[in-house]
Amino acid sequence: MYIHLGGDVVVPDKEIIGIFDMNIVSTSSITLQFLKIAEEEGFVVNISKEKPKSFILTERDKKSIIYLSPISAVTLIKRAHKIFE
Repeated sequence: MYIHLGGDVVVPDKEIIGIFDMNIVSTSSITLQFLKIAEEEGFVVNISKEKPKSFILTERDKKSIIYLSPISAVTLIKRAHKIFE
């Protein structure tokens, strides 16, 4: 199954490693450093021009991709749970 992350981006649920809330992440210097390095290395895809509410860590063909989404982590997790029900 697929999960809509926002904009025109849909990813297979099996590629998703984790869904993270940006409000919580912004308090962690280690996570912010991880995101900064990932962006510098070209692993970050910003889905929207809106301020991101979540980021989704995925892996495709042994390559990490991090999506910055305008959709809240709670909403994305609910979408993922509906797939598994």
